[in-house]
Amino acid sequence: MTTLPVFDAHLDLAWNAQLGRDLTMELDDLHEHDPVAGQTACVTFSELRRAGVACCFATLFACPAGEDYPQGYEQGEKDGWKGARRQALSQLDQYQRWQDAGVIRLLGSGAEAAAHVKGWTPEHSGPLGVTLLMEGADPLKSASDLDFWRSAGVRLIGPAWGRTRYAGGTDAPGPLTGRGQELLIAMQEAGVALDASHLDDASFAEAVQLQPKVIASHSNSRALVVGNRQLSGDMAAAITEHGGVIGLVGHSKFIRPGWEDGDARATFAEWARHAGHYGEAFGWQHVGLGTDLDGGFGLEKAPAGIRRYEDVLRLLEELPDDVRGGVQGGHWLSWVETNI
Repeated sequence: MTTLPVFDAHLDLAWNAQLGRDLTMELDDLHEHDPVAGQTACVTFSELRRAGVACCFATLFACPAGEDYPQGYEQGEKDGWKGARRQALSQLDQYQRWQDAGVIRLLGSGAEAAAHVKGWTPEHSGPLGVTLLMEGADPLKSASDLDFWRSAGVRLIGPAWGRTRYAGGTDAPGPLTGRGQELLIAMQEAGVALDASHLDDASFAEAVQLQPKVIASHSNSRALVVGNRQLSGDMAAAITEHGGVIGLVGHSKFIRPGWEDGDARATFAEWARHAGHYGEAFGWQHVGLGTDLDGGFGLEKAPAGIRRYEDVLRLLEELPDDVRGGVQGGHWLSWVETNI
């Protein structure tokens, strides 16, 4: 385990609980009783402690109905938000129950995060520090809902996943909707940061003008892997010019160009190329972790050599010595202390 705190900017913890996974179990025990077929897990609370993860952005992720998740919410302008809201409220309740049990600590400000990390040690790490990130804005009926979610602890919102009622997203090109423009203005006024991951280029261009407090929690570089799921050079430049940090996502599809299911897993060296591209082009102070591990994919699609969460830190061995601590957690912690 590292002696420095790790910060992961994207973990779908409550989503995994919604799928039936008990993240309070030891990983080996979870593997024996995992209700999610075909996606070998690597994230549990004990695994995160073992790896030295002090803090994370943990998501409220409402999943639309589809072949892989038929019980998801039905998208639509009239009342699609209701099913999305139910999922997000259920996940919010899960985080609150974990906090009541002493498993996590919800962090609503930079000062709280700084105090949490100050009291953190590898030997007595205590609960996981969690700042809530809403991935996909469909749980909000409208911008007027933002006050409720902020009071519930949400400090970052990514308006899109695929297409939402607010924005174009991954594989769903398009600008912000009128509702999306209203939400971004409300976010700026409320101090809720923008997570640009999953935003389509057209939506991003508008969103960053309306809320310039922006990060990308889990997005690799389009210079290395094409597609609107990755950040273009202009998008990365806009994020970093506003002081944001970009999290490196650990899905082989977003690491190696042309990767398909069943191919050999991407390597740590290939993953590090994305870090190196961002660091050299925009400054290493803007690079961090945003693994998204167990976020709709398992170890089968994570970089080769990852068997459990602590193996993520092998990525740091591929980076220059003088940037490892910042990428591991220091850059995200500095951003949180200044912006949340």
